[in-house]
This record gives sequence, structure tokens and C-alpha cells, in this order.
Amino acid sequence: MSYFERMKIKYENLRHKENVIVLAIESSCDETSIAVVKNGREVLSNIVSSQIPIHERFGGVVPEVASRNHITAISNVFNEAIKKANITIEDIDAVAVTIGVGLIGALFVGVNFAKGLAYQLDVPLIAVNHIAGHLASNYIAYPSLEPPFVCLVISGGHTSLFMINDYCDWTLIGQTMDDAVGECFDKVAREVGLGYPGGPKVEKMAKEGHSNIEFRKQNSFKHSYNFSFSGIKTAVINYIHNKRQSGEEINVADVCCSFQNLVTKELVSKSIRLCEEKQTKKLVLAGGVSANRFIANNMIEVGAKYNIEVYVPPIELCTDNASMIGSQAYYNLLAGKGLCDLDIVPTTVINYTNI
Repeated sequence: MSYFERMKIKYENLRHKENVIVLAIESSCDETSIAVVKNGREVLSNIVSSQIPIHERFGGVVPEVASRNHITAISNVFNEAIKKANITIEDIDAVAVTIGVGLIGALFVGVNFAKGLAYQLDVPLIAVNHIAGHLASNYIAYPSLEPPFVCLVISGGHTSLFMINDYCDWTLIGQTMDDAVGECFDKVAREVGLGYPGGPKVEKMAKEGHSNIEFRKQNSFKHSYNFSFSGIKTAVINYIHNKRQSGEEINVADVCCSFQNLVTKELVSKSIRLCEEKQTKKLVLAGGVSANRFIANNMIEVGAKYNIEVYVPPIELCTDNASMIGSQAYYNLLAGKGLCDLDIVPTTVINYTNI
């Protein structure tokens, strides 16, 4: 009997087991993370090795450098995750791994490590979509949270609005047609000389400024749920270039504050409008940019006016981590989805129909 044939039997049995322990691996970008998660909501360990100091001098993530550092870190992160969870490897019921989306070389490190571990332990291998993982971070932060609800995913690579019908049943409603919101934060930060990572630096600088600059932009998606941030980004860059060419002083704090306000209004208005349309009183934020407290607090404040409860994960669960992958893997298991053979390879293609 082949590995996959054995795993189909084990997978079905796990769906009926009272307590399921999943070891999860996340390596989609520049964090090497391994977590041990019990029953989708209880985190026994969640170890994250960040590469931010390494990439900071380059002004952004360098894919080849990220891949090499994942290789260096992953074994030590695994050992630490097992030790902190206070389990043995024999206690692991399944191995989960981010299959996409992300940097292809970085993903391969995590996927190959997961395949080797799953084969060694003779346990099922579960594939998890990175975006679904970000959503699942809220299941850890809010044990009583259950679908259905609206979810806004905002990160360096994604800006998307979903209707979450069930744990593994999503409907994509709108998405960015050009730049992701996190990418714009990084580009604006670089333009004003704040460096990488841009998101937290723009947020910090914005606290010292005023929203007194009107950036002209064209928005062709005003009446839809799609987003366009390239116009905002270009308007900010043009404003800065014009100031420099005329020899005028640039108030970086005001630029950051005005930019952040404009972006926040776009995110908040469409998210709240979708909740009203879908007649749901629950709105969930997910992804690295949800760590921006200005965006989160504005969403909570406006949501309260419409009697909509807004769920925002704590900062440590906003950024890439393996506990969110372990959580979603558990719900994939219950739904009978995600079981993989050892020939699985990562993908950089966003697939919203099978997450």
C-alpha cells in the first residue's frame, strides 16, 4: 500500500478523533515558522524566526536570500517548536504546510521539509492556502468566532474582500486590481526615506502629522468592491517629486498621515458596505497590514456605528506565523480537504476556489 493510500485511511480516522495535534510549517516569505496546534484553536507552540534585520539593508525582501535563510533556520525552529509544545514527534497526528501563495523558493523549503517529516512519521500531509491561514488566525484569537462573516485580507501581497460562508467555503467579492495595500505602504515609506519595513514606519510617522494634503487620484472602482491603490501611490510620489523639484520642504509626517487616512477610508467604506449588503454583523480583519492599529481602530469605530463587531487578531498573529496554518489545516481536515501526496509542489497562483 502506497503512502497516499495509507494516509487516506488515516485522514478519515483523524476526522473522528477527539483531539488532533497538527504540526504546521509556514515559509511563504521571510519568516520561518513552525507551530503545534491542538484542535484548530489551542496553540501549544508557535515559533517564528524573522529575517527582517537581514532584508532591511536591501530595502525589501530578496527572494534568494530568504530561501537560503529558511534552509538555515528551519531545523532549529522545528526543534524549538517541539520542545516548547512539550510533546514528542510521536504525538503529531498530521503535518500541515503553506502550499502557496508566496515566494516560490521560500515555499519549497517549507514544503520539502513537511514532506520529509510526514513520510518519516507516516502521518497525513495537509496543504493550506496562505490567505486562508491568515483568516484562521482569528479562530485562535477569538475561540467563539464562527462563520458566516465578511473578511478583509490586507497584506503586502493581497487586498481582498471575502464572504466566508463556512470554514472552507469562501466567496471572493472584491480584490485589488493593481497594487496591494501593504506594497503601497512600503513604496511610500521608501519614497520619503523611511526604509523597510514600510508599514509600521509610516504608521508611526503618521501619528506626528496631520491629514492636510489632498492627493488627487482616479478611482475607477468607486462603486464596486474592487480596490485600486496604484493611483494613490502615484499621487503621493508625484507630490513628493514636485516638492523636491521646486525646492520646497516636505513634511514627511503630513505625507504619511494623509496617505494613511486616504487608504483607510477606502478599506473601511467598502468593508462596512459589504457587511450591510450581506446582512452580517461580523467583520474580520486578517493579514500583516491588519497590524496597523490606525486602520483597525477606524474599522472598529465605524463598525460600531452600524452595530458590526470587528475582529482584529493581535499583532503577533497578523504577520506570517505557523499557528494560523495549523488552525486552518484542522478545518481542512474536518471538511475532508487538503490531503496531499508526496509529489505536491508549491504554487504562486492564487486559487480562491480551493482554499
